[in-house]
Amino acid sequence: MKKDILKYLLLAILFCGFADMATAQKRKPAKSTQRKSTKRTTRSKTKTKIQPTVATADTLQAVAAVPALAVDSLPIKKVLKSLRRDGAVNDDAIRDRTPLPYEDIRADDAVYRHKIWREIDTREKMNLPFRYSADENNGNQRFISILLQAIQDSVVTAFSSIDDRFTTPLTISQVASAIGGDSVSVPIYDTLGNLVSNKMMRNEVNLDSIYKFRIKEEVIFDKESSRLFFRILGIAPVKNITTSAGLNLGETELFWVYYPDMRPTFAKYDVYNGKNYGAHMSWEELFENRMFYGRIIKSTIDNPYDLYIKNYKGLSDNPILQLLEGENIKDKIFNYEQDLWSY
Repeated sequence: MKKDILKYLLLAILFCGFADMATAQKRKPAKSTQRKSTKRTTRSKTKTKIQPTVATADTLQAVAAVPALAVDSLPIKKVLKSLRRDGAVNDDAIRDRTPLPYEDIRADDAVYRHKIWREIDTREKMNLPFRYSADENNGNQRFISILLQAIQDSVVTAFSSIDDRFTTPLTISQVASAIGGDSVSVPIYDTLGNLVSNKMMRNEVNLDSIYKFRIKEEVIFDKESSRLFFRILGIAPVKNITTSAGLNLGETELFWVYYPDMRPTFAKYDVYNGKNYGAHMSWEELFENRMFYGRIIKSTIDNPYDLYIKNYKGLSDNPILQLLEGENIKDKIFNYEQDLWSY
């Protein structure tokens, strides 16, 4: 009996041992799958972390490598545009106006050609529209503001006043220097009077101080059409220059603008007419119809030394004789055309 009990005990012990081995073998693949899954997740995490880090560093380096460009601005008054129609008349077509192209003149048909330089003084009564200082949606209406706005918007190119043949273009910064002088270092202090920094600034410019303009034009008689043409070539504002030391350099041309390049811009600006409100005229029509007065200061007629009238011998100290000499040149042109006709 005791022997049978011992046999049963041995069999139970052996059965429990086999059961433990079976459970251990079943747990081993579960552990291996967990290790594999952890390896995969760590690899994927390292990949996702490495890639965006490299890309972010590259873009930051590229942005830092691009230098910032400083652009000077011209002394133009900033005019806000009206959010409603500022008028009872629909004048949207003004923005679409374009000047008519010039009539072609053959060199063989130009039997008479001379160049003339005139000076327009906007203080004279006929030239007062040049000083009209109202603000419209397209900006300030002063003539000098129209020129500066076209240069600021890069619509036209300004040329240096070293000559009047449009040989040396100017940048916006150089035009600003010609108008307001070179920029100077201005110290900036805090409320306690301590120096904080220095700022480069230019002197403020009063646009009403630029009240004279010079135009260069060519007078041509075309034998094919039997007409006398006046073709404006360039416009230059004139300012009285005084140095910081108080030395007066006299009237100097600031820059030149090629007039044919300005015609599309002039066609979009109306001229102030305080006498006839129903007859509106653009600046392009004003110049083409000769609705301004400018005294002649230089011409190529009987001028072999290429001198201004004020530098003629005996006329330098007499402004009245200079004015009369300009009128004499005008009469020569008029008489040439009249002498071609027989009545």
